[in-house]
Amino acid sequence: MNEEAPKLARDKDTGQMKGLVLGGAVFILILGGIATYLLIDSGDQDLESLMTHKVTRGDLIVSVTERGTLESSNNTEIKCKVRGYSTVTWVIDSGAIVKPGDELFRLDTKVIEETVSLTKTNVDLAKAKLERSKADFAHATIAIDAYLKGQFRTQMKSLEKDLSIAQTNLLTAKKMLKQSESLFKRGYVTDLEVQGHTFTVKQAELELEVKKTQIDVLERFTKEMQLEALKGRKRSSSSKMEADKAELAMTLKQRKRALEELEACVVKADRGGLVIYPSQAAWKDTPDITEGATVRKDQVLLLMPDLSQMQVKIGIHESIIDRVKSGLLAKITLPDRVLNSKVNTVSTIANPAGWWSGNVVKYDTLIHLPSETGLKPGMSAEVEVIIEHYKDILTLPVASVLQNEDGNFCWVKTPDGPQRRLLKLGDTNDVFIQVLDGVAEGEEVFLNPLTFIDEAQTQVLKSLELPEVNSTPGGSDDG
Repeated sequence: MNEEAPKLARDKDTGQMKGLVLGGAVFILILGGIATYLLIDSGDQDLESLMTHKVTRGDLIVSVTERGTLESSNNTEIKCKVRGYSTVTWVIDSGAIVKPGDELFRLDTKVIEETVSLTKTNVDLAKAKLERSKADFAHATIAIDAYLKGQFRTQMKSLEKDLSIAQTNLLTAKKMLKQSESLFKRGYVTDLEVQGHTFTVKQAELELEVKKTQIDVLERFTKEMQLEALKGRKRSSSSKMEADKAELAMTLKQRKRALEELEACVVKADRGGLVIYPSQAAWKDTPDITEGATVRKDQVLLLMPDLSQMQVKIGIHESIIDRVKSGLLAKITLPDRVLNSKVNTVSTIANPAGWWSGNVVKYDTLIHLPSETGLKPGMSAEVEVIIEHYKDILTLPVASVLQNEDGNFCWVKTPDGPQRRLLKLGDTNDVFIQVLDGVAEGEEVFLNPLTFIDEAQTQVLKSLELPEVNSTPGGSDDG
């Protein structure tokens, strides 16, 4: 008893599924019967003429129709030129016609006015700093000449004078020594006096060597050291002066930019024309540009479209985008006219799908419009893109074709009754379909064969039959 319960439940579910599918098929047949009754009840109309279609040759136009809106292909973008984020305090209405010099929008200026005041103070400080650097550089430049022509020369003259005195003292000391040696031989002076004069000569020689050394050190070392120190101070002051110049230039640039941004808070029209808001994101309920909105630098706030260069943008579904190419003919139906043009560009990247687009993936396609008066951005348009135009081919109504797992079929009217034909089909426009093989010109096919022909109904019911399901995998139904 317990083992049979799962099997009975599965059989019950399978039976329910078959019942639902068969019930749906029966419902379709009932509707077909009602339609037949209504046609028969119409009186004067011939039933067979309503049920059949003669196969003929003719043209077949395959197209895709989408809705879009007009826009200009050449828009003058009016952007926010203020760095960072700013608040819109006033903006002109979208669709307004302006003249040159008319205000378009205004931004809050409190922060920028504070920046302008601060940059003025910074400019004054930078100028004072640069003047000090210039004075230090001039002082360092003069100090080199002052040393070479002043201090160094004075020191050298003083040492040369001392050297001359030392040479004279040495000569005098030598003469005194020679004289004392002569007198010592005669016995007029003592040996101690001779030794004293000898010591004086040696002392004079040492003093002479000291002066020569001082002069050599001054010329070879002291002069070079002092010059390098003075030149280093000059280079340092020069670098400091250049840095202060750059700082002043940067500060002046900041002030100029702040003044320009203050002026950019009020934007006026350079030319006359139509002003519109940029297209808002699909998921937003309000435009990005409105009083109180926060905008950023380089954000497009307004557009001034060139009305002589209009285009319409449509979205082509991903299932058919491979067939839409540049140069295809396009028929644009506007509220007040119909225009003919061609597809200009087809995007290679799909728009992101989201809840706002019903999760439908589409590709932007642009069609340029001929220059005409009265065309404005935002106008709705219905665009029919002609994908293919077949001439002199056999066609069948789509309503006469029945498709199942065995292929595509239609039923041809013959003296012996409806005859099923296997079809080889080509392109279609959802109303008519190209026939490559299966029927001949002049033959009559039945429309809606599912409604009137028993064989068609049998084919549908056969394709709806569900396969048997075993109660257990790999097991039997004996349970």
